[in-house]
Parts: sequence; C-alpha cells; structure tokens
Amino acid sequence: MAPKFGTSGLRGLVIELTDELIAAYTRAFLSACPVGRGVYVGQDLRPSSPRIAAAVIAAARGQGVSVVDCGIVPTPALALASMAQGAAAIMVTGSHIPADRNGLKFYVPDGEISKEDEEAILSAYQAGIADLGLTAALTQFDATPAYIARYSDGFGDQALAGLRVGVYQHSAVSRDVMVDVVAALGGVAVPLARSEVFVPVDTEAVDQDTRNMLRDWCTEHRLDAVISTDGDADRPMVTDSAGRVIPGDILGVLTARLIGAKVIATPVSSNSMLQQIEEFDRVELTRIGSPYVIAAMEAALAMDSTAQVTGFEPNGGFLVGFAAQGLAGPIAPLMTRDSILPIVAPLAAARAAGQGIADLVAGLPPRFTAADRVTETPTDASAALLARLMADTSACAAFFAEDGEIAQINLTDGLRVLLASGRIVHLRPSGNAPEFRVYAEAEDEDTAWHLVRSYMAKVRQALIG
Repeated sequence: MAPKFGTSGLRGLVIELTDELIAAYTRAFLSACPVGRGVYVGQDLRPSSPRIAAAVIAAARGQGVSVVDCGIVPTPALALASMAQGAAAIMVTGSHIPADRNGLKFYVPDGEISKEDEEAILSAYQAGIADLGLTAALTQFDATPAYIARYSDGFGDQALAGLRVGVYQHSAVSRDVMVDVVAALGGVAVPLARSEVFVPVDTEAVDQDTRNMLRDWCTEHRLDAVISTDGDADRPMVTDSAGRVIPGDILGVLTARLIGAKVIATPVSSNSMLQQIEEFDRVELTRIGSPYVIAAMEAALAMDSTAQVTGFEPNGGFLVGFAAQGLAGPIAPLMTRDSILPIVAPLAAARAAGQGIADLVAGLPPRFTAADRVTETPTDASAALLARLMADTSACAAFFAEDGEIAQINLTDGLRVLLASGRIVHLRPSGNAPEFRVYAEAEDEDTAWHLVRSYMAKVRQALIG
C-alpha cells in the first residue's frame, strides 16, 4: 500500500518511504503550510527513523528553512517546543504500528495540521516542488526538560508520593521521560522490559500476553500501577494495582474532570458513559482521528474563546485547549495528543482522594468498552465489507443477528451499531494500515470483550476465510 494520510499523519511501508519521497513530502509541507520560525524535527526509535529524519532535515534546509533537530523525542514534547517558538514541526514516527512501517506527523506553528492542510500538502506533492539547493541553518535542541516541567509544575513534587509505579519502557521514545516524571512527582519508578528492538505497542488494543505480563509485574514488584505509551508517546497506557488496563477514554474522563474541563470533543467510538458525567456541559462526538477532535475543539473555542475545552480519544491521547489547572499549578494548552497528562492526572487524583485508581474508575457510570484489531486485512476487501453492511440492511441485520435486533445505526465513522440490548458494536477499517478495528461497549467488561472477539472472528472469516 503506497504511503498515505490516515487518522494522524502520513504512513507507509519503510521500503516505499524512500529519501526522494520523504524529501518531496517535506518540500510539499513547507510550501503548502505556514512554517513560522523554521521547523523542528524529531524521531522515534524505529530502525528506519534516523535515515528518514536525515532526509527531512536535508530537504528543509535545501528549501532555505532553518531546522532545529530535537533528535529522539516524544511527539508531544516536540510539538510543545515548536509551538512555544512559533515554528512548524515534523515528527518521524509510525506510532504504534510495526517497524516495517513508518511515517511523518506534520505540525504548523499552532499545532497539528488539519484535513484541509493534508489536502494542500497532497496537491503540492503531486505538483512537485523543486529543490532550491539552499543550505539553511541547523541547530540541536533538547525538548524534554520543558515537557517534564509541564507536569512537575502542574502537579507538584508530592503528587505521586508513596506510589510504586512500574514503567513498561519497551521501545517507547518516552521510556526515560516516564521515569523522570514519576520521580519528579515524588513516586518510585520501577523500570521494566526495556527493549533495543522496536516493539509495536497499541494502547487501544493490548493483547492478552501483554495483559498477563502487566498483571504479573504488579504482583512481583508490589506496584500501584504500571504505565507506558505507544512508540512515539502520544497515547498512554495505565493499569491499576492488579494489572488491569484502564481504557484510554476512561483515562480521558478522569483527566478532564481533574483539570476542570466543561466541553469535551471525542470520537464517536468513545465510551458513551462520558455523556452522563455531570461536570461536563457539552460532549461533541467526532469522526476518529485527532484532526477531527481538534476541529471540534477549535469550533467550540470559536464560539466561546474562554471555553474550558479538552479532547481525548479511546487510545488515550489527550488534548488541552485552555489554560487548565493541575493540583499544584497551571497546565498550558497543548492542541495535540499527549500521553503523560492522562497518565499523571488519574494517578494523582486517586492518591489525593486516598484511593487506588481502580476505586476512582469504579465511581464512574458502569459502561465498559473493549477494542482490538484484525491485522493483515486486504484494504480493498475491508472497504467492500463495510460498504456492503452499510448499504444492505438485510446483510447488516444478518451479520449482527446472533446478538439481537439493531436499534440504531451511526455512520459517523465506520459502522456503529446500537443493539436493542443497549450493547454497541463498532466496525471500522484502519485509515493507514492493513487492519480492521472492532470496538464494543456493554454493561460489563466480560461482555464487551466477548463482543469484540466474536466480531473479530466474523470479520476475519469474511475477509480472510
């Protein structure tokens, strides 16, 4: 599959992300979008990232755009640094997908690019932007201290005091940052499973072997929680003291409550429970992907510039659109997905309440979500299956028949079916990888996971046989 834009950035197979293609997309971005005071460049820990970052840097300098090389850095830390200086940014990362794929995430000086920006970049890429042959300045910068200070300043040096927090490091670009943040907030960090080989951790679809490993760590090391992120650190993972993974949209609800958010923008696939939270004045449901969440946040701010608006996704990525307040100090806006805030805030809130994080979750309305993906699915076949179910009411009813009648269908992004039982199944092919996502929501966790596994099997049979 040729490199393409998906829910967040450009993605493709490494063998197709040639230096020439990377240079062409870099020039297209710099031509089509505002750059401000230059471009900041970062990269994750994939084996292909240094080569791709070098191609980005060379192309930008060749266009006469000064480059600040931030090296290996979390995506939100790169965005925080570039936005603070009124500059653009390009992050080399494939996020959570395997190392045979990689990609680029683009930022204008105000934050993530929009879908309109993507279209402008594609048009410029297709038109072809000439290499000007210039050699602009190149400097290095460490973006992590300011990123860590965002949380130490906002929560204080005792926010996690007394907690033993396991840090599943794997190959996350945030693996040392997470340790430093836990220590800065007074907790004891226990580093675990650092890997020099890239591990594709998807925080929205944690496999059973990983879940077992997390549970065992909690017992072995007497942990209050285990934390981690995906490869480029814009999606969090948090467990309770028993090693149970807390879904990202639940982390989002807990974080939004702590910082005083009133308006929430979130994809339609998020837990419907959040619409029952009394502290939230309004919930805007969007298509899946951070550009859509950001667009909804910006629309809310356009209506009321003082709106206390946040956004989050079921993968846990959290966005702040107002000057928020943590337990100890201010938290600056950051209109891109962040992983550290939705890790720190729920843990700090639980500790402040004298509870474990499981107790905090138990106090929310009892609706449970689960999600997983069928991998290596033919893209054309995935699209055809979804189109058939969406167009043919009889085929759709038959596909879901064993779980009862369909009460309502939502086509905001994929096929989201509300069953007469009140349970929900949501089917959606990935926008930039050969994967088919299955989401479910039910009255208890076991039922939600049963639905996910059942419909993964149905999708697999329909697509692969």
